[in-house]
Parts: sequence; structure tokens; C-alpha cells
Amino acid sequence: MPAPDLDSPAPFAALLDAGDGGYLALSPVEPFTVSRAYVPDTNVLTTTYRTASGVVRVVDSMNTGVAGRLPWCELARRIEGVEGSVAVRAEVRPGTCLNQGSAWVSTTVHGPVLRVHELTMGVRTLGHERLDVGARSVTVEYRTSPGSRHLLGLVATEDEPLFLPRAEDVDAAVDRTVDGWQTWSDTFGWHGRWEPLVRRSGLLLKQLIYAPTGALAAAATTSLPESLTRQKNWDYRFSWTRDSAYALTALLRFGVREETHAAISWMLRTLERHGREPVILSRLDGSQPDDRVRVHDVPGWRGVGRVVTGNPAAQQLQLGVFGDVFSIVALYVSQGNVLDAGTGRLMAMLADRACDVWRQPDAGMWELGVDRHNVTSKLGCWHALTQAVHLAEIGQIPGQADRWRAEARLIRAWVEENGWDEELGAYVWYPGSRELDASILLHAISGFDRGPRMSSTLDALRRELGSGPHLHRYSGAQRSEGVFLACSFWMVSALTLVGRLEEAEELMEQLQATANDVGLLAEMVDVDSGGFLGNLPQALSHLALVNAAITLNDHLDQAGEGGPEPGGRD
Repeated sequence: MPAPDLDSPAPFAALLDAGDGGYLALSPVEPFTVSRAYVPDTNVLTTTYRTASGVVRVVDSMNTGVAGRLPWCELARRIEGVEGSVAVRAEVRPGTCLNQGSAWVSTTVHGPVLRVHELTMGVRTLGHERLDVGARSVTVEYRTSPGSRHLLGLVATEDEPLFLPRAEDVDAAVDRTVDGWQTWSDTFGWHGRWEPLVRRSGLLLKQLIYAPTGALAAAATTSLPESLTRQKNWDYRFSWTRDSAYALTALLRFGVREETHAAISWMLRTLERHGREPVILSRLDGSQPDDRVRVHDVPGWRGVGRVVTGNPAAQQLQLGVFGDVFSIVALYVSQGNVLDAGTGRLMAMLADRACDVWRQPDAGMWELGVDRHNVTSKLGCWHALTQAVHLAEIGQIPGQADRWRAEARLIRAWVEENGWDEELGAYVWYPGSRELDASILLHAISGFDRGPRMSSTLDALRRELGSGPHLHRYSGAQRSEGVFLACSFWMVSALTLVGRLEEAEELMEQLQATANDVGLLAEMVDVDSGGFLGNLPQALSHLALVNAAITLNDHLDQAGEGGPEPGGRD
């Protein structure tokens, strides 16, 4: 749990540093079994503990204010007695923020205050039997009875004074937060098959949006390993332009207005700030990270180090991002919105830039650190230029549409000549290779090819990269990491768009079982154990799920009404 923001230092990080990471523990004293569920249509979590003495329910809420986001971090843990009488113990023990500070506690007239690094935290309690303040922790004991209600609350600020709300106000804010989430959920304008998974994904995506700027974090964590045998631990608490584009696609389809406008405005401001090349990723405040990665001397998740802050991908050339930017701008306009003159000029400049750079090798979307002529990178530029032509033709951007159209034709010809392997019956990863790249699925979605070649490529991907219902990212990934969940859901969308609806529906039904007990997805799944790998929850996995469910649902409805099944090349 970082505080006060997602990318702030984490005073509670025992997940990565079991000895000194710190924790905020709360559970019955005696042995228990546990079950979890979200309050319907919210991100407020209920956990039910069953013991020999009775039943206790804990309601966890990251509280919001009357007008939205609070100017401090506020966690409320409401403890409700359900049956019997149960002794419950809590301990608030901050850690070292990955060896950046040493925690200490002071007792004030307003209650215990904890400090570590640049964080100041206050503990708020209701209905406790005992409260002990130690040198580095606060321990609280409760006893429940049927209908009783208690509270453990934590408020935090970073490098600023700490506001200490009354414990009663922290508790009351739980109900206000539930009401706020349910009101937001009511704005969803979509109903269909797999709706529970889609709605949970939408709520998760909303949680990953950094309210002050509109930036979407790629995941909520750092350094949860993608591999149990190799060093594949990364910090995903940044905003990738690619993920933002996919998120906006999903949220626009839900009919969500405020978040989509904020996110697209943030994305465009970030592009304008950082020059001619579309940025790969940014900090949540919109600033550009450097390429330095700080490695922390802590053991990592279950001892699987390394633990890092920072991400080196910001300095890479990734041509696919051109297509991502144009995709969301075109969709935004298609919803009846209008670009301002400055954005129009920016998009024209980016289209011209795509014309110039598509012939260069790049790192590709998998950020492997090797520059190649990745086929899907070229197709990102193709998609950007086709969308630029459309935006120019409807008067949304200035520029030379004839040039963009001609260059898009050249890219198509290049891919058809260099990216197709007749013997494999598939589009390959890069020219001269017989290896496959699952990101080609995105270009059934983009409309580059929805005909026989793409359909054959889907078969090759499932044959060469498949593991059960899932896919690995690219040839060779099987040796070092789990299956990549976004690819599995991209396959659903691609099967749908090439007209293979029955297979798409069967695959979607199989993939339903992937989410955990509260509907969340990580980045990957370990083939042998079925356990999650990579950072959690992962925006890209949920975005792929949402768009697969909506795409397939719409096509099944169309097929049921006797409409034509899609196919052919766009």
C-alpha cells in the first residue's frame, strides 16, 4: 500500500520485503477460514472470517470525499460482528519504504502518529478494547458481538501536514464511498453477456485512473515476477500511451464521459509536452521518467527478486504507439466530439512523422531491448495513417491526406511482401523469421486483415504459442514466463472479427475461469500451477477482456438477428 498516491513510497510492502516491508494486519486471534467479495458495483471489499467462536466481517474502503478524491490518503477498515463473540487483533507496523527510512511512532493528544521517510500517518479507532503504542507500531484489540461495529482507520500525507479526521467521520465515509461507486456504476451504458466480468473490469480501470491528471496506471504494483526462474520484475506504476488508448476505447463503449475526456486530454497534453515522438510511457503526473531503474536491496515476492522502481522503456522507439494515439482520437471524434485546432495540428504532425519513421527498426510493443523490423510495429503506423486520412476527410485535422494514404499503401505492400510466410501460413514476427508474435491479433482488430491470411495466422498462433485456452506473447516466451492474458482475450476478438463466432464464444467461456475470487486479473498465468504471475491488477488484461466481451457480444447479437457475419479485409 503506497501512500498517498499509487506511485508514492510504500510504507506497507511486506509482499516484497517480508522482514522489513511493513504491514497493516487485521484478523481474528483464533484460527479462521476466509471468503471475499466486493460490495456490488463498488471497489469496497468485504472479507468474512469464520472461527469457532463466531463470524466477523471486515469492510475495506479507500475512502473518497464529498466532492470526490480526498486531498489525503484514507483507508477505513470497518469491523462488523455477525455471529458469536470474536477477539480481533490489528497491528499497524510501517516498514522501511524499501530501505529508504526508519519508522517511528509518537503519541499525541489526538492519537498515535507514525512517521517514515516523508510520510506522516495517523491511526483512527472506534470500539476497541485496548490500544498499545510501541516504538515502531500500534496494536489494537477488539471484541465483536452480533451487530457490533468497530473501526481501524489510517490517514496519510506525504511531505505536508496531516489532517486527522474524527474516527466517526472515517467510518461514515465508508457508506459515502459505497454510494459514490454505485452512482458511478450506474453510468455504465452497456449490458450483455459476461456482464459481471465486464463491470468488474470497468470498476478496476476506474480505480487505476490517477484523478489529478487522468493518467491510467498500467498496474497497481511493482516487481511481482513474470518468471519464477529469470529476472523479469518491473515497475508498472506508470501510464503507457498504449494502455490509455485501449482504456479509452473501453470506457467510451461504456458511455463514461468525465474519465474519457480527462484521459484523452492528459494523453494529448503529454504528447505536446514531449515533442515530435509519441511518448511510450509517463509518470502519473505526466512527466517523463528517465531510463534509470533503481534496484532495492530487499528479497522480493517470496524471495523472487529483484525489486525495482522506475522503468527503462520510456526511451525506446515503439512505432505501434502512433496507431494507438490515432485510434483513440478517431474513436473520440466518432462519438460526436470535436478536436481543437491545436490538437488537429499535433495529429497532422504525428501523421507526417509516421510517414518518415515507419521504415526504421524499433523495440516493438514487448520492449525486449532489441530493435527489429517488427511487422506489427509497421502496422501500427499503417493504422495511424489510415485514421489520419479519415480525420482529414471529415475536417478534424489539417495536412496532406494524399501523402498519408500513399504511405499507408506502401506499408501494406511491405507487410504483405515481408511479413507473410506461405509455408507457415502466418504473419511472422519480423522479416526472415519463422517466429510468431501474438500482437498481430491487434491487426485483426484494427482492420488490416480479417480474411483467410489472418484466419490462418490465428491457427498458427494457437498451435505454436498456445497453452490450453491461453497464449504466450511470442516464440520462445514459453521458456521463461507464463501465458500472457491479454493475448488470450485478443484471440477472442480476432476470432470474432474473422467470422469464427462459435470458436470465439467457446474460448471466452473457457477464459472466464481465469480471474481470481474477486474478478481480478494479473499480467500472466503460470502454466504449471495456474497461479498468477506479473503485476496485479493489470490494466491491459482487463482491457482485453472488456473489448473481447463487447465485440463478441455485439457480433453474436448481430448473427442472432440474421445479420451478416463479419469477414474479409477492411
